[in-house]
Amino acid sequence: VFPGNCWAFKGHQGQVVIRLPARVHLTAITVQHITKDASPSGTIISAPKDIAVFVSLLGTSVDADREEETLLGVFTYNTEKDPIQTFPLKNMLLPRAFSHVKLLVKSNWGNPWYTCIYRVQVHGKMENRKASTEGQD
Repeated sequence: VFPGNCWAFKGHQGQVVIRLPARVHLTAITVQHITKDASPSGTIISAPKDIAVFVSLLGTSVDADREEETLLGVFTYNTEKDPIQTFPLKNMLLPRAFSHVKLLVKSNWGNPWYTCIYRVQVHGKMENRKASTEGQD
């Protein structure tokens, strides 16, 4: 993780949909930014602040506007804490696996021009495909 080597988006709000390599029972999400010490300016006001995580209930529809989403958590990335922060998701509400996760950044720590995210990790347990197909001919 190097300063400037991030996913940057214009303004203080943005979103990304992450396609997972398999269907996953989600448990947590990790967000990473650089430290103040690593920043050339000595500040990290481009770090995300308020973050929401969603999953789609309708799967992989081409028309994302028509998908029904479920909120799995709202979090605040704290620039005074460790640069790698993990947040538990409320997967109890949806005891099933998903192939896409949407990360919505609602605000940052004060940069009016852009927001940077250095790394996002999605945690969970991969769906057991063999168990889900047993008994089917």
